[in-house]
Formats: sequence, structure tokens, C-alpha cells
Amino acid sequence: MSETVPVSWNPAALAVTCSIRPACLCVTKEDKMCDAEQNPAAIPTPLPDNQGDGRWMSLHNHFMMSSKDKEPEVVFIGDSNIQMMHQLEIWRELFSPLHALNFGGIGEGTHHVLWRIVNGELKHIKPKIIVLWVGTYNQGHSAEQIAGGIQAIVDTLEKSQPQAKVIVLSLLPRGKNPNPLRQRNARVNEMLTNSLPATPNAVLLNIDPGFVHSDGTISHHDLYDYLHLTRQGYARVCLTLQRTLLQLMESRVKTEEP
Repeated sequence: MSETVPVSWNPAALAVTCSIRPACLCVTKEDKMCDAEQNPAAIPTPLPDNQGDGRWMSLHNHFMMSSKDKEPEVVFIGDSNIQMMHQLEIWRELFSPLHALNFGGIGEGTHHVLWRIVNGELKHIKPKIIVLWVGTYNQGHSAEQIAGGIQAIVDTLEKSQPQAKVIVLSLLPRGKNPNPLRQRNARVNEMLTNSLPATPNAVLLNIDPGFVHSDGTISHHDLYDYLHLTRQGYARVCLTLQRTLLQLMESRVKTEEP
């Protein structure tokens, strides 16, 4: 898949002609996406503490407290794909210089990330760009529900962080061989491609450099367990993301010049 993403900071360049979308709706009419009030992937829900150690809630509180004295340009928020990125040298090379914070969680779905946001995780900061990556770990949810959950997060950020551009990262293929979850992720990306242009300050960035080979397989050199990225896989994904971040930041500087 080729990378296509608008990089102008001007919201008019990103908007499409559309009627105003009621806040409760997930996304586009043609995709028949569910009402957010009926979509479990779009209802803010804390991650169940199945192991009984309270790590997830402790991490949420840590993010809120540690950001009080920070002034980040960029905030990354999402599931463990975001969290694991922070442990690698590529984070320090590509994103730390951009004054970025990493709010990656633990095996979360869209509804868990949404809970963190509506419960004040970003309330102390006003970043210029928010990078959102979540959806592949949603369990028992359809593609329509996951896309609706992502849209609910974007809509919430649009209201609570109106100054920020939201970059939604596409869901990666998963599984060594073709499978229903890989198809589900592809369908989520397809629906977001159609829906996100109606949200002026949000874009979908395709970060898949071509992990699926011509025979339909995925290499463990890119996704070591056919779900989580290797260092090599992160490098391929993050270089694309860094280029887009730099373009957006440069574009914003130009629009803010007198």
C-alpha cells in the first residue's frame, strides 16, 4: 500500500464537503457504523485488573502526574505497540528530539484508551500533535465497532485538544498467514480512510511498508510473533511516521508566522 497523507496544517485542506456529524455517531453513513452509545468499542471502559496488581490504573495515574510539568510538542497514546516503541533506541533517535511523550498502555482496546482520555490523562498538557495507535487488540469486536471506537477517540480529542492535529496510525496486518483478524484490521483501515476526512484535524497515516509478502505471509523478522514488531519492523514504521511529524510541524510553524 502506498503512503498517502495530507500534511498541510490548514484544516480546510483536510476537510471534505459533509454535513455536521452528530457527536454520538461513529463514522460514515455508507459503512452503516453503529451509534457510539451502542458500540462497546466506543464506551469508555477501564481495563479489567485480571491479575490483581493494579498496574494499568497505576500507569494511568503516573501519566497524569508526570505530565504536570511537561510541555510536549507531540504525545503518543495507544496500546502496547506505542508502549514498546518507547523502549527502543529509535524512540530516542527519532521522537525524543521532537519533545514527545509516550502514553502507551498495556494490551488495550479502543474503549480502554478512550477511558484514559476522558478521565483526564491529557488534561495537564496541550500538545500540537497527538499520535493515536490502537485497535488491533480489541477482542470480540467487529471492524465496524473498532473503527467506531477509533472515531470516538478522535472526536473526544477534537473537543478536549482542539489545538492538536491527530495522526491515526493504520492497523498492521497480523498472523503469519491470511486470517480473519488480518482481514478485520484491513477493513478498519478502509473505513477510517472514508470517515476521517470529515474530521478536519485528523488524518490516517498508512504505516504498513509492505509487511505482507507476495505469497500472503508475514516474516518473523518484521513481527517476531506475527503480531508485535521487531526492532527492524519498528524502524520501517517509525521512519515513515517521523517524516510525517516533521512535515506537519514545519507546516504549522509556517501558518503561525506573522
